[in-house]
Amino acid sequence: MTAPTTAATPADAWAGYLHCLQEADEHCAIEVATGLLAAGVPAERVLLDLVAPAQAEVGERWARNEWSVAQEHAATHISERVVAAVAAYANPRPNRGRIVVACMDGEWHALPPRLVAEVLRLRGWHVTFLGASVPAAHLVSYLHRHDADAVALACALPMRLPHAHRMIEACRRSDVPVVVGGRGFGADGRWARRLGVAWAPDAPSAADLVADERALRRARPAELSHLADDEYASLAKRRGELIDGALADLRERAPATRDYTPAQLDSTVSDLGYIVDFLGAALYVDDASLFTEFVDWMVDILTSRGVPAAALGLTLEHYGRVLRDFPRATRFLAAAGSSVAARGGAVSR
Repeated sequence: MTAPTTAATPADAWAGYLHCLQEADEHCAIEVATGLLAAGVPAERVLLDLVAPAQAEVGERWARNEWSVAQEHAATHISERVVAAVAAYANPRPNRGRIVVACMDGEWHALPPRLVAEVLRLRGWHVTFLGASVPAAHLVSYLHRHDADAVALACALPMRLPHAHRMIEACRRSDVPVVVGGRGFGADGRWARRLGVAWAPDAPSAADLVADERALRRARPAELSHLADDEYASLAKRRGELIDGALADLRERAPATRDYTPAQLDSTVSDLGYIVDFLGAALYVDDASLFTEFVDWMVDILTSRGVPAAALGLTLEHYGRVLRDFPRATRFLAAAGSSVAARGGAVSR
């Protein structure tokens, strides 16, 4: 297709850029971005006011079941190419220290931290972007070999918070200050504060933080005394058993699941695992809202795909029975179950 007429601002160009993503037209998307640069729009604004919000809309369209996984992946790849093109056009020269940017172990949403990396680069930092799912041991080994002023770690999913905490502590043992970001730490950074680490809501804030080492090291100690009850550790050990039991319970109480295709069965097992993992993360930071927010989101996803909310209610009930000796987990499951019921997901007993 022909690229849209060059717009004066990222806001003007947003609809055209999103159309390029929808049509999987890489050339068009790059032309929109570089057209803004040629018109004098700063590279940072192109990244933050065009690419970032468009990518958020891509995720929303997937969640609403308007775009397939393949469409979402294609759009994300194109946005990554656009980021590379913007970086090459700007071609900044580093005049400050080194910042290492990486995703938490198990975290595959690499575009948001890539945007942070490029904003830091535009502000003069020498940036090493390690990409998605970096194991803690590998990150620490890299830090030992390369002198870094700070590490910026991204986490998009709260279920990764226990892994995130271990990674943060590993960096600190290497005496490298850490700043974290991403939805995984809560929209207001509440779970970052619980883990005792500096949090930035966006790329400019992250850039301001890494420039202030005293602020980075000023974070309060982690508030995790509740882990002494061993609920999180016990839940993590029983993960496989819990998933298997929940699947058997679904087949018994929801006979339609017995006729699932292999793909539907794999998806169901994944969902059952996500429920356990998000419950575990809620136990780790001792915040029921983490689990309830996930369950509310999952209701939206399932209903958009034609799966009744009652199916999720069944699973929450099952986990509640199996985990009846876990007081905090039982309380979190009951709160989430009430939320599902309020949205039409009540089940017969």
